[in-house]
Amino acid sequence: MARIGRLSTKGSVLLLCDIQEKFRPNIFQFTNIVSNAARLLQACRILNIPQILTEQYPKGLGPTVPELGAEGLKPHTKTSFSMMTESVESTLKSLGDPQQVILCGIEAQACIACTTYDLLERGMEVHIVADAVSSRSQTDRLFALSRLKQSGAFLSTTEGVLLQLVQDAKHPNFKEIQKLLAHPSPDTGLLALFSSL
Repeated sequence: MARIGRLSTKGSVLLLCDIQEKFRPNIFQFTNIVSNAARLLQACRILNIPQILTEQYPKGLGPTVPELGAEGLKPHTKTSFSMMTESVESTLKSLGDPQQVILCGIEAQACIACTTYDLLERGMEVHIVADAVSSRSQTDRLFALSRLKQSGAFLSTTEGVLLQLVQDAKHPNFKEIQKLLAHPSPDTGLLALFSSL
């Protein structure tokens, strides 16, 4: 049966990729990207979906930004562009090898792309949250997202992911998730990006 990309709280994991201090001045829509990633993180905590955080060369790129709200998550440090380091793979194994990955962070054409390829090669379903992913260049962001979709990743938005995860207003955590959706996701330039295709 073909995968249609329906998210579930069972067998999912949130990967937060390199949302670090030194990227702040250079990443397009950085503040709004972090805001959306923070909502994803809060929702996954409410829904008991495990979260994995990486930092790319923190000695040079600094720590994870505080507004992400990732206190309590131990970052997996890396130098590779892919998040799929030995320590992340070990963590995934300890979580029972989840088959659905919700992926957000920086940068679309580098660490997000390399991580996605590695996950897809392992047969995992990858959901890239487009309004929680960015790059320094809008051109790189556009072509990375387009290329990753061609490779088999699903593109979604923060709100789309949260609603898919609860699927019903009768869900026991719906009210808590609804509070996270009280205000629409901030504009991260996606409309202009995709209208140019």
